[in-house]
Amino acid sequence: MAATPELFPQPRELVLTGRAASSATLDVLVETDASLPEEGYALDVDDNVVTMLHRDERALQYARATLAQLQEQHPDGLPGVRIRDWPDFPVRGYMLDVSRDRVPTRDTLARLVGLCATARINHVELYTEHTFAYRDHEVVWRNASPITPDDVQWLDAMCREQGIDLVANQNCFGHMGRWLAHDEYRERAEAPDGFEPLPGFRMPPSVLAPTPENAAFAHALFTELLPNFTSRRVNINCDETFDLGFGVSKGRVERDGKERVYCEHLRRIIEPLVDDGRLVHYWADIVRKHPALAREIPDGATPVCWTYEAPSALERGSPIDPSVRTLLDKLGIDVDSFSGFDANTRPLADAGVPFWVAPGTSAWDSLVGRIDNAFGNLLDAARTGRERDARGYLITDWGDNGHLQPPSVSFAPLLYGGAVAWCAATNHDADAAHLLDRYAFDDSSGRLGAAVVELGRQWNRTGLGAMNGSPLQGALVTSALGLSSGGEASVPATLEVVERIEAAIAEVGAARPACRDADIVRAELEQAARLARQGAWRLIAAAGGPAPAPAELRADLAEAIAAQREVWLRRARPGGLDDSVARLEATLARNDA
Repeated sequence: MAATPELFPQPRELVLTGRAASSATLDVLVETDASLPEEGYALDVDDNVVTMLHRDERALQYARATLAQLQEQHPDGLPGVRIRDWPDFPVRGYMLDVSRDRVPTRDTLARLVGLCATARINHVELYTEHTFAYRDHEVVWRNASPITPDDVQWLDAMCREQGIDLVANQNCFGHMGRWLAHDEYRERAEAPDGFEPLPGFRMPPSVLAPTPENAAFAHALFTELLPNFTSRRVNINCDETFDLGFGVSKGRVERDGKERVYCEHLRRIIEPLVDDGRLVHYWADIVRKHPALAREIPDGATPVCWTYEAPSALERGSPIDPSVRTLLDKLGIDVDSFSGFDANTRPLADAGVPFWVAPGTSAWDSLVGRIDNAFGNLLDAARTGRERDARGYLITDWGDNGHLQPPSVSFAPLLYGGAVAWCAATNHDADAAHLLDRYAFDDSSGRLGAAVVELGRQWNRTGLGAMNGSPLQGALVTSALGLSSGGEASVPATLEVVERIEAAIAEVGAARPACRDADIVRAELEQAARLARQGAWRLIAAAGGPAPAPAELRADLAEAIAAQREVWLRRARPGGLDDSVARLEATLARNDA
């Protein structure tokens, strides 16, 4: 009997029947079968006949993709097989941050959409703060190389061809600092002069005051944004409203509580959208802790529960410094929710509130990824979400602190996340290096995927604990608030990290990917690894180990900054580049002082 075919994602049921077919005389019978689950299909190869049953158009697309994989692997005749397949989650999404400096080119967006289609992702969002070209708000996006209405319409058409919904996304409550930095919007701020969550620690304004006027302002944005999208869904975000209660709403928060004030404003934003027939999504930061308030939000709006650490990482204990934990508590960030999706989703599940789960790629604040954490986090979301009947699964790909990591660092988590959202039972043990070489890089040498995986495992080998980022980037970009244990790295361990990074750089150079962006992939991975090596060197130097001399570090960083500018422009638009690189230049300037 023939070997079991390798399919991606691996179907939930695949049986070899032994009745092989000759591809030269193949007949394909296609029929609709309403008894199958949504997006479900059945594929039987028996002698010279392929029978393809499908529930809907997406199911037919997936069935045809499966047949194409079989034909590619067996050009001289298909094995007899019986396949039954359908998804664990009806909505399987990917959200890319386009607001932390890096706004992708159209070629980059097309590349990502292609990977999403391969992984059977059927929902894509571009997380937006200030990077959509609204007609009357040019002062906000002028230097950002924004996404335009024409860009959205082009991308929407491409996504539809691939069976993917492109979904509107605009933050409109928290994370509005890029708007509030301009005098034209200052009066909209909760705290126009910023605020001090702790004495001596001042943060700039980032939250719109919870007023009817600001709700109307948000709706004016959506009125302009939404007609560019075919989908009726919209993500309004409304997360991390840190300033709330420190300014305009102080009296109401003291009287009614921060959560009540938050939810009242959330309803102001949601209700007109729901009344217009929209399906609304918002982050569950606040309501997951107070599910009774979630039940007051109109039907048609769904909270999205996020957490970005693999459960295994939390078993080792939180690495967060106590002083940082105090600050996070003051800002309303529930550190306990980092402990995996069980604790994160339980309050809403117990209260009967429908929700989505949102794991992440773990690429941000890492330079070269945290691939082991990403896979653990993605699988935890898939298993817990399915157990608790979550209706959606959204892979988040953030760009905190300058979006220094290149897109290819996210390729493996994107593919793996799509696969376990489709069927965790059959895809949970997928090999990351193989996924990359076969489905992202087309590298028959098997070297590039292994190099990316090796780079993505170095973040937790320095002897320093960390959450939501890598000590390698933390040593290089020190302006960010890092969730790390502090202290000094292990010199022997970090020296080994440098050796492993350099070996991986050599492997990237020796690999022979055949994907159409192969040259870009190699260049951006080598550059990201170089920055990671610079971070490792700095950890060694801080611990008194044998790092390169300060002059050598400065020279290497200066060269790396120049290379970062060049590589950036091969994937992203120029807007935001100066702001991103300024973080590296600040480190260089401190060294030169």
